[in-house]
Amino acid sequence: MLRILGIDPGSRFTGIGIIDAQQQKVSYVHHETIRCGTGDFPTRLGIIFSGINDIIKQFNPHEMAIETVFMAKNAQSAIKLGQARGAAICATHAQSIRVHEYAPKAIKQAVVGQGGAAKSQIQYMVGLLLNIKDTIQEDAADGLAVAICHANNRWTQQHVTAGRTGSWRNL
Repeated sequence: MLRILGIDPGSRFTGIGIIDAQQQKVSYVHHETIRCGTGDFPTRLGIIFSGINDIIKQFNPHEMAIETVFMAKNAQSAIKLGQARGAAICATHAQSIRVHEYAPKAIKQAVVGQGGAAKSQIQYMVGLLLNIKDTIQEDAADGLAVAICHANNRWTQQHVTAGRTGSWRNL
């Protein structure tokens, strides 16, 4: 069983999703949103770093997946998003957890089936795939979506590699 921490980074809200993956099956473990507020930016980065450290200590994930930077509304927003990603990656790296990165379109494709999916579609599909009955906050749903994307990608990579080595009959 592989425990995956999915992170949707943001300078005000960072979405966290944790799943367990075994072969093609994923199961829900935890989700939350780290709320950084509107204080000074270095303090918000510290909240992200500390929050992720606490989550790692509590849930002991084996791997982490994070959304890559996309071009936001303006360059300043993209820079802040990159710094929030950096705080999350540093927190994970400090715990010796391997980091995997996925583009937003790839995450949406993996969970919804189309790269231009709306937030509401991601929330719905994550709830459906993980059998979560309550409405999931958008950022937390995105964190879970990142984790699901990584689980799917990891499983596919393992089986493509296995096929190349001649062990495809065991799939």
